[in-house]
Amino acid sequence: MTTEPAGPPEPDAPHSDLLAVLPRITQLSAAFTKGRLTERAAEAAGLALDRPAMGVLVTLRTADQPLRIGEIADRMQVVGPHVTRQVQALEKRGLVRRVADPHDRRASLIEPTGAGTEAANRYVTSLLGWFAEALADWPRQDREDLTRLLTRLADDVTARLARFDAQE
Repeated sequence: MTTEPAGPPEPDAPHSDLLAVLPRITQLSAAFTKGRLTERAAEAAGLALDRPAMGVLVTLRTADQPLRIGEIADRMQVVGPHVTRQVQALEKRGLVRRVADPHDRRASLIEPTGAGTEAANRYVTSLLGWFAEALADWPRQDREDLTRLLTRLADDVTARLARFDAQE
């Protein structure tokens, strides 16, 4: 007995409207990785930092306030020890520093130095320039819709995954 390959789901099948989204998410992820987008942006900004280090630096830069290691980890959705290693490496390069937590003398906060802020700004400028070129022909409304919908998707997926983690 031969089984015929399962074709696309029927239009009335559950979640059939989302089927076209999955390959696009995979395509974007592969394009960013294969195209070394973050690495190219770091190189264009004159930075010899890997992706995790850039992630910490940009997280601190966009926070507009010093953060604890755990807060950085939460924002990056990684574990604390990973961030601790990156912060130590960034400290050695003079891109971040520890400051006293005014609310808890036992804890310290991490903030970018002037050089760290400049490095993060160069990186973000490079990355945003790349995206601006990729979206240059898009009407303003499409760019605004993309921002709104990606924000909503990221927030909803993150919240749902957090609920899964809480159940385990």
